[in-house]
Amino acid sequence: MIGATVDLDLQRRRRRAVLAGLTAAVLMGTAACGGSDDGGGGSADGLPETIKLVSVNPTTGVVAFAGNAANQGYQLAIQEINDSDLLEGSQLELELVDTRSEPQTAAQEATTAIADSEVAAIFGSVSSNEAIAMSPLLQQRGLPVIYTQAGSDGVVVGDYTWRATPLMSSYYPILSRYVEEQGFSSLGVLYTSATPTLQEVGSETVPQMAEDLGIEITASIDIPATTQDYSAPISQVLESEPDAVVALLVGAANVTVMQQLRQAGYAGPVLGNSGASAGNLVPAGADGADMVWPVDFNFQQTAESSQAFVEAYRAEYGEDPLNYAAEAYDAAWFLARSIAAAGSADREAIKDAMVAQAEETFDGALGEGLSWEDGTIVVPGVVVRWTGDGEELLYEGTGEA
Repeated sequence: MIGATVDLDLQRRRRRAVLAGLTAAVLMGTAACGGSDDGGGGSADGLPETIKLVSVNPTTGVVAFAGNAANQGYQLAIQEINDSDLLEGSQLELELVDTRSEPQTAAQEATTAIADSEVAAIFGSVSSNEAIAMSPLLQQRGLPVIYTQAGSDGVVVGDYTWRATPLMSSYYPILSRYVEEQGFSSLGVLYTSATPTLQEVGSETVPQMAEDLGIEITASIDIPATTQDYSAPISQVLESEPDAVVALLVGAANVTVMQQLRQAGYAGPVLGNSGASAGNLVPAGADGADMVWPVDFNFQQTAESSQAFVEAYRAEYGEDPLNYAAEAYDAAWFLARSIAAAGSADREAIKDAMVAQAEETFDGALGEGLSWEDGTIVVPGVVVRWTGDGEELLYEGTGEA
């Protein structure tokens, strides 16, 4: 136990050294921003001793797995921020609120946070349906919010609303390298209409990627959200004899489609999406092997800032982090840097500082050279392959268009 304690102390010192480097520029360049003092628990004249934040996220219900992982990312970041000198002695205090995966509850909790003058900002729900119910209220009443996941339109609706998860369409084209390396000349596409994100990638992003590469789409099938048996659309795609199959499904449906593709005699690679991450392909076993997909974060990516986060997360929770936690971690640090730059816990001052901070690139859990575009984070992304019993990092994106 003594040895373990010493190792943990060494890990913490190394992490603090990395974090000190990441925040040094912020500390040297911090300047107070103007703003009113009608909300947020502090005036524009300085930071209060405690700055209250709220995570309005599902910790029970159908998307609790993502909400709980995000909360762990927030908590780790806030622990590190409070241990640093970023806020010059002020401490962040995080309250966790459960939406129960219900949009109505999410909207009610957003309203409660708005009414609490001590709340400086909130972290919003991972669920698009919940986020869409929250954003108009938060924007109208001027309470800063940063979401993770929640990829639908209607989430980022103004300069009080932010999203620390990149749009899948922005990084999916990094799969082009894999397609070229494999020498594919045609793709058959299956995509679900269950989510606007996957529908966009299937109907717009993949066809554009194919056009850019000069390859053919032999078939493209939009699968209704209620579908549970994919054998019929799989047969249609395979009859078109593509070199590779693109399968864009949600969560556990990736297991079903991989099993049914193998049962139908298809033995080649499958281009998937981040819904196959987080261990979702484990039940597919060997049938899932050679599904390849891009994602905004994988614990194996090599950026120094990413590995500092992975090391910290493992030390705190004893497991590898999922992308939900990495996104939340970067969201919390972005908010903290904005509060430091504002020199205030006033809501309007924080909003103004967030707008200014978004003009600067930064390094974080999601990689190096991260940026913001229209209120949503932009990341290099990584490509991973399911081997049959784990995720293998194939390559990392460069962040260049």
